[in-house]
Amino acid sequence: MKNNFETSQKLCLDSDGGLPRLLEIMARLRDPETGCPWDIAQTFETIVPYTIEEAYEVANAIAEGDHAGLEGELGDLLLQVIYYTQMGSEKSLFDFASVTKAISDKMVHRHPHVFGSENRDKSTEQQTRDWEQIKAAERSQKGALDGVAMALPALTRALKLQKRAARVGFDWPSTDQVIDKIAEEAAELSVARQNVSAAEIEEEFGDLLFVMANLARHLKIDPEAALRSANTKFTLRFQAIESELDKQGRSPEQSNLEEMDAIWNKVKAAKKSPTSLIRY
Repeated sequence: MKNNFETSQKLCLDSDGGLPRLLEIMARLRDPETGCPWDIAQTFETIVPYTIEEAYEVANAIAEGDHAGLEGELGDLLLQVIYYTQMGSEKSLFDFASVTKAISDKMVHRHPHVFGSENRDKSTEQQTRDWEQIKAAERSQKGALDGVAMALPALTRALKLQKRAARVGFDWPSTDQVIDKIAEEAAELSVARQNVSAAEIEEEFGDLLFVMANLARHLKIDPEAALRSANTKFTLRFQAIESELDKQGRSPEQSNLEEMDAIWNKVKAAKKSPTSLIRY
């Protein structure tokens, strides 16, 4: 037992231990007798929020071009995979080796033009279509919408559901029809907010968001990315309002909507000016 501990300890403290080191660290953290009480108490369900958070932090580092930070965020995300595989191993469900085998087999199967005899000379668009055909064959016994994860952000899930439905022909043939539907849903929401319950208003609002996601798909826009960009733009412009008011020794609470809106429009105009050094 002592020799096993010493071997484990040596690997855990070896900065060049690579992936085996990380796997051993997680096994030690989850050891029911000598591990960390917090880590021992975790389950698949309790770790999920951390996994989602880490994925978003990876996306944020990429969006900000923070490559130094990205290295650390990728490590945090990798730790989540290690966590799940350790817990799976403890329950004899799966382990890191079986998970890596499964994804490796899947990648080989879905890339016959790289690992098989298919012609590699194809466009990115053709490869995407081929990928989707292979995936469709893999789930041939399921419904068209099966497998779209419930835990996805709602906007992303809406897009995926619509893509799946479109593959079997359930789609508007033109963007103009989607825009017409947006006008229809907006009108319904306008009427609903005056005449029906809060639950029904929420339903109408959801319908409008769902069609907006469909418009993004028809325009070949990632709605999540577009909304993140809009969030960033709003943040920068509002911070500019705060900065301008601060120069005057005031805060937004000490201002009014008309004044703040004037500053907002000034910042917006500066963004559009080709000679401006301000970027908002």
